[in-house]
Amino acid sequence: MQDITRISPRPEGLTPEEIRQTLLESLRGRALRRVLILPPDYTRFHSGAGFITNVYYHALTEMGAEVDILPALGTHVPVTRAQWDAMFGDIPYETMLVHHWRTDVVKLGEVPGDFIASVTDGLWTEPIEAEINRRVMDERYDLIISPGQVVPHEVIGMSNHAKNLFVGVGGSDMINKSHMVGAVYGMERMMGRDHTPVRRIFDYGMAHFLADRPILFVLTVTTAPGGVIRTHGLFLGEGRECLTNAVKLAQEKNIDFVEHGLKKCVVYLDPEEFQSTWLGNKAVYRTRMAMADGGELVILAPGVERFGEDDAVDGLIRKYGYRGRLHTLEAFRAPENGDLRANMGAAAHLIHGSSDGRFGVTYAVKRISQKEIADVGFTPASYDELAAKYDPKTLTYGYHTIDGEEIFYIPNPALGLWINREAFRA
Repeated sequence: MQDITRISPRPEGLTPEEIRQTLLESLRGRALRRVLILPPDYTRFHSGAGFITNVYYHALTEMGAEVDILPALGTHVPVTRAQWDAMFGDIPYETMLVHHWRTDVVKLGEVPGDFIASVTDGLWTEPIEAEINRRVMDERYDLIISPGQVVPHEVIGMSNHAKNLFVGVGGSDMINKSHMVGAVYGMERMMGRDHTPVRRIFDYGMAHFLADRPILFVLTVTTAPGGVIRTHGLFLGEGRECLTNAVKLAQEKNIDFVEHGLKKCVVYLDPEEFQSTWLGNKAVYRTRMAMADGGELVILAPGVERFGEDDAVDGLIRKYGYRGRLHTLEAFRAPENGDLRANMGAAAHLIHGSSDGRFGVTYAVKRISQKEIADVGFTPASYDELAAKYDPKTLTYGYHTIDGEEIFYIPNPALGLWINREAFRA
């Protein structure tokens, strides 16, 4: 299939009908009996992938194809019925398959250590096993559709494409080690960029292990002002070019430069989307390149009720805390901390979620105790008190002056990357 690209010149983006017709065009001429769709989960609601999945599901079933839907959870918890209904519409919840990243995978091969050393400047030399959910390798599927959003990402630089496979429905070794590679190499060297070390590892996996699988990538570039999804571009293809083109548009739409370092930034976490610091720390990842030294990041987190997405990771975060890159690497290398070494993804997350002491992080919560927040290394605060001062119901995106103090307000950290233009030029 030739790549299909649709970019809207209109600020409001592509219409639902334009998206629908583009998706139907990708099915034209195909004789399909069984199809596997790998959409992201609810944490990527604003990707527009729910609507895309719904269109494909109905079009394919009308063609007589059997359709299986396997959300690309990574290490996240399964999609709830309420989340499913909100994201995927009238697709029956019972059609959902659940990815078990620790057990439901098959090994495809290994990304060699010398290759990884060559793309990380020698910072990582161990090989990485490439595993994937066994259904992706099931030859009964005539087509595998992988929809999702391309947006700045702390581990890989720009999200999606092969990441949706090797992490979204991948296994523990790739999930853990790819996150650790990104953490060791450094977020600031990667976020918002395409050909990062982690991306090159995934590209290697695609070329060597999945080249013969019938995978169709359906990539979106979206923004969501006021919570309304605007799809600015749709990129469909079976190779790498669709990602390359999507990255260029996402760099234009999803990277915001601020004119100087932010002394105070306030970020709101929608409780429907963010219930853990594992997800909520996007507020840290995506703003760290915009924060001034000595500044304060205030995270309004009314829905956060835990740290990790599962009990094992939650326990590790509580034990080791968000205490900076050097502290976490020291703990990771200590012989007595085998639990942390066995879960590199968690170690990487602890590095990503810390400001390394360069700026303060205040978490304003209501569903978890302030003591628990303090115990993992953040400054705790009452959500009700800070939400009264920085009211997410009335604040709009950008600069405001409150009680004589300039703040920068971000209503959702998942859809962008913020960079201090002065530091970027330097």
